[in-house]
Order: sequence, then structure tokens, then C-alpha cells
Amino acid sequence: MIGYVTLGTNDLARGAAFYDALAAEMGTKRMYEWDSAIAWGEAGGAAGIGLMKPYNGEPATVGNGVMVALEAKDSAQVDRLHAAALANGGTCEGPPGPRGEGGFYAAYFRDPDGNKLNAFVMGN
Repeated sequence: MIGYVTLGTNDLARGAAFYDALAAEMGTKRMYEWDSAIAWGEAGGAAGIGLMKPYNGEPATVGNGVMVALEAKDSAQVDRLHAAALANGGTCEGPPGPRGEGGFYAAYFRDPDGNKLNAFVMGN
């Protein structure tokens, strides 16, 4: 199950206006906001979407800053998903662990083709 999708941007304010309008139409709102990213959706709801400046500091392009997030049931499953990814040709983009505030626990990895994914759990 997809938990959320992250898209890259070079102009967060411009992108935020666009996604705020879409979110309002869909009856949702911003869940999280920090200097380089905004996420829309509802905790425990359907898949959400995040908009962010690429973590590596390079310009956002199609693919750079794009990531598919897989919602896990607990932190142990995040750990297992990360291990399975690495055992099957994936590469590590960030080991399992807590990220930010609010009990967000995640691991980041790329598939053998270089597509970025993560496994995460909230409120763990």
C-alpha cells in the first residue's frame, strides 16, 4: 500500500499554492510543513502527497525528489523492508530510524533501477 508520494520542486511557494488549491478541492489540508517541504493528507487516511526541495540540493527534475513511500505496520516491518530491499539489489539511501518529530520512523532505499522509495510508520 502506498502511504504517500513525494514530488520535487524548485519553488516551494509556487508549488504550495497549486497543491493547496487541489487539497482544498479534495477536502484535505496540510499535515506537515517545514522550510523545505509541505505534505498534504490525513494521518491514517488515504495516500498523501508531499512537495519538497530535493534533499541533495540539486535542482528538482522529473525523478529528482520523487519518492514512493510504503506504509508499514510498525518499525520492525520498516527494518525488514529495508533489509529485503538491500538483499535484493537495492541500495541504502538512509538506514532505518526516527526522523523529525511526531514518531515518524523510516528507512530510505533505491530499487535496482535507481527509483527512490522508503518504508515508514507514523506515531511509533
